[in-house]
Amino acid sequence: MQAFRFELSKVQTVAIRQRIVAMLRNVDDTLAQRLADALGLALPPAMPLNPSLSVPSYRPSPALSLFFRPGQTGIHTLHVAILVGPGNDGAQVRSIYAALLADGAVPRLVGSDLGKADTSGGAPLDVEISFEAGPSVLFDAVVVPDGQGAVQQLGGDANALDFLRLQHRHGKPMLAVGTGKGLLDKAGVPTTLPDGKPDPAIIVAPSGDVVKAVLAFKEALAAHRSFARETDPPRV
Repeated sequence: MQAFRFELSKVQTVAIRQRIVAMLRNVDDTLAQRLADALGLALPPAMPLNPSLSVPSYRPSPALSLFFRPGQTGIHTLHVAILVGPGNDGAQVRSIYAALLADGAVPRLVGSDLGKADTSGGAPLDVEISFEAGPSVLFDAVVVPDGQGAVQQLGGDANALDFLRLQHRHGKPMLAVGTGKGLLDKAGVPTTLPDGKPDPAIIVAPSGDVVKAVLAFKEALAAHRSFARETDPPRV
């Protein structure tokens, strides 16, 4: 419905909007009604069908459904952004990176600027891509590791906060470890579904439980999206 609304909202001829809604009544009356409401239209009569043509019948094709093979390919090839900044737990970031890479995912260290980010211990982290060059739409999930300094720096970067909001809005899995939860809070990202239940695709864990948290995150990542999170309009 949102795709129809987006396209028809740009159409300036009201008669064309009405005609499309009238055609959709032959497909799904509920969809047509919702679209008419979104466009501020009264529901028009259904478009007449050609009486000389029989209505074709097709067997449902599971392959056309987004739910046909959820998780069957695991996390192989899925791109995961790990948001980093100065003050992250370097060992933890490298551990998460390696765990994702081992199962075929494509993790990337994403930050405000390219270059090295000092850690709270150990060697600096090499930021591989910036928010400008690697926006949210390019990633299938996001990880916010522990590190108060990084959370403070990223919390002052609107690009980082928008990155998290868009990840949430598009139903993508999210993992926050330790103080990383503070960045979700700064972005206004809720950890519950619209009905108040916990969002299974948002994993929040203390640093001591990072191994268990990464396993839960991989499971959520293999399922691709959390469609139960969607609202229209979005909450975030």
